[in-house]
Amino acid sequence: MNVGIIGASGYGGVELHRFLHHHPYVQECILYTSSDQEKRYSDHYPHLTGINQETLKNQEDLEGLDALFIAAPPGVSAALTPECMENYPNLQIIDLSGDLRLKNLEDYEKWYRRKPASGKAVEQAVYGLSDINKEQIKEARIVANPGCYPTATLLGLAPLLAAEGVIEPHSIIVDAKSGVSGAGKKASQASLYSETNENFRIYKVAEHQHTPEIEQALSLWAKKEIMISFNPHLVPMTRGIMATSYASLTKNWSTSDLLEHYRAFYQDSPFVRIREKGNYPSTKEVTGSNYCDIGLKADERTGRVIIVSVIDNLVKGAAGQAVHNFNLMNGYEEATGLNALPIYP
Repeated sequence: MNVGIIGASGYGGVELHRFLHHHPYVQECILYTSSDQEKRYSDHYPHLTGINQETLKNQEDLEGLDALFIAAPPGVSAALTPECMENYPNLQIIDLSGDLRLKNLEDYEKWYRRKPASGKAVEQAVYGLSDINKEQIKEARIVANPGCYPTATLLGLAPLLAAEGVIEPHSIIVDAKSGVSGAGKKASQASLYSETNENFRIYKVAEHQHTPEIEQALSLWAKKEIMISFNPHLVPMTRGIMATSYASLTKNWSTSDLLEHYRAFYQDSPFVRIREKGNYPSTKEVTGSNYCDIGLKADERTGRVIIVSVIDNLVKGAAGQAVHNFNLMNGYEEATGLNALPIYP
């Protein structure tokens, strides 16, 4: 297949290139940008010197593509996807931007503070949480790739919502931390070395744009509206997300009961790994990989369950999950091109 990457010069784009470069069913990977056309890819990323000397192309020319990955900031896909739907009716679209995730267009406008995509594009987009929505993704032409925080959070909470009556859904609190690469490549004061080094910062308190995305999925699974407390923090590291979620148990399940349930729930998910009792994951243990590692504990003293989920925000939280969705959409074995081991230490 011939595939394209919009936003190839960003961190998500270069991670997509890393996986698609070795994908056995990708014949050509064409790199697009809205600026710096005719600039070599290795000029942006010198680590690709001698590997990829191609020049970046104007994103208005998408002729000859079978699939398009949109790894651009919010707003790009909202405009581009409807055009592609009209001009390239057979083109598969995997959108990493967030423009197509929220079914309620008013929620998008409120949380993203910009005009939403057309209702038709949003309606056709399947939410691409690969380990949960496999059957829907297999039939999709347009996939809304989940955000990094929602991926870690939802994979940690999904088994509890699937088992009706195990937790009180309205008690959910999510305390999440991310590395600096989650902010993207564009320079800002908040991501300067002098601002992040030896520092630990909460941001977008009770107003992060991934909140409604998490609530949308939880509400769908619970069959009733759910609101959560979600707050993100910036950690002085390059990659990784840890989402620690808390909820009140309504059944007398022990840690062993919960672990057994989680293993059964994810038995057909090659990239979700459930830790042994008393073993909790750290971000470095999934770096560079498409794994989500989960550890948990039933706190008998407080009656709460504590779930710890870790992912690489640029892989499982972005490019890796996008390739996973690409595989599902095209009938390839779902782990194709994604079996890279975590980089450690």
